[in-house]
Amino acid sequence: MPFTFKIIDKTEINSIIPLIQKLTNNKNSDELLKQRFSEMVTQNYECAVIYDGNKLIGVTGLWYCTRHYSGRSVEVDHVYIDDSYRSKGLGKQFFNWLYEYVKQKGYETMELNTYVQNYPSHKFYYNEGFQILGYHFLKKL
Repeated sequence: MPFTFKIIDKTEINSIIPLIQKLTNNKNSDELLKQRFSEMVTQNYECAVIYDGNKLIGVTGLWYCTRHYSGRSVEVDHVYIDDSYRSKGLGKQFFNWLYEYVKQKGYETMELNTYVQNYPSHKFYYNEGFQILGYHFLKKL
């Protein structure tokens, strides 16, 4: 059965929470994630997913903006593919779909952050043609 890549409707956003919980090792409660995602879908955010039949197996967020250094840009956020589907070329298929999707929307660059210790993702993104431009800093207020 072929995989399905699509943008989910804003009303379906809570369906991704189980995958986000796996990605973050249950760092935040479901209620907190529901609150945050309900805000995110009102901003320049879309959520792309992968289905294997009716089973949700992958997710990423897409943040749209214009940046002085890169033009019309989309930031890929919280990329996650279920463990049992990794290392089978699905990430490459998903990203190829994402590239085409955002190009059709008129965007010219793609950016992302990845955790410093997430070495498998570094290799994947290098192979996809991404370059390291800097460090991402965060300060809790």
